Amino acid sequence: MTDVLFREATRADLPAVIALLADDVLGRARDFTAVDEAYERAFADITADPRNQLIVADRGGELVGCMQVTYIPGLGRHGAERSLIESVRVRSDLRGQGLGREMMAWAVDQARRRGCALVQLTTDKTRADAHRFYRGLGFVASHEGMKLAL
Repeated sequence: MTDVLFREATRADLPAVIALLADDVLGRARDFTAVDEAYERAFADITADPRNQLIVADRGGELVGCMQVTYIPGLGRHGAERSLIESVRVRSDLRGQGLGREMMAWAVDQARRRGCALVQLTTDKTRADAHRFYRGLGFVASHEGMKLAL
């Protein structure tokens, strides 16, 4: 899919990004398909923060994927910055065609250019296909992640 442009999302992209997030087994249970105040606020916060990027994969003006990339400063690894990639989605009818691989390669390349020491992500334990995908890209399940829902 070399005809895909990766760019920061605009407000006009928000409905399509939300649709991508909801077009997923887990997303259907926790995301809505309509833009509301909560999504508007979150989008404004992400775009206002220079360490956050909501990236879309745009093919001829049509959004076919998205991901959020956050750059985290830290004292660990001798003060190195790390890149956190979350909410990676590829439109369901395009999965398995290499777009996810292109998206991740783009994000890793951006992290390298910034001088990040590592790229990290989390993926739900039930996503066996995603685990295979990320391992195939060289990611290692080196830590056990934990969350506390509030």
